[in-house]
Amino acid sequence: MVHLAVVPAEVTAKQMARPFVDMVFRHHGMPIDIVSDRDPRFTARFWREVFELLGTQLSMSTTDHSQTDGQTERVSRVLVDALKSYTHSFRH
Repeated sequence: MVHLAVVPAEVTAKQMARPFVDMVFRHHGMPIDIVSDRDPRFTARFWREVFELLGTQLSMSTTDHSQTDGQTERVSRVLVDALKSYTHSFRH
């Protein structure tokens, strides 16, 4: 499952905690495993501490690792395709 949130380009891990709690935790509980594309917002010390306290494993994708890197790439590709389709509908 993928959850997307609009956030400023410069956002701290602490600022990202609220959308995470509102969009993910509130509806699904705490995830057992999270795959991240090494975005600093998810690798920040704040997140490592929170996840450790909650018993959640934070898995980092590695370059050319077919399983984790492919997951983030597929999500990115689907999002780009959806946004292209959405913006195209306003051209006519």
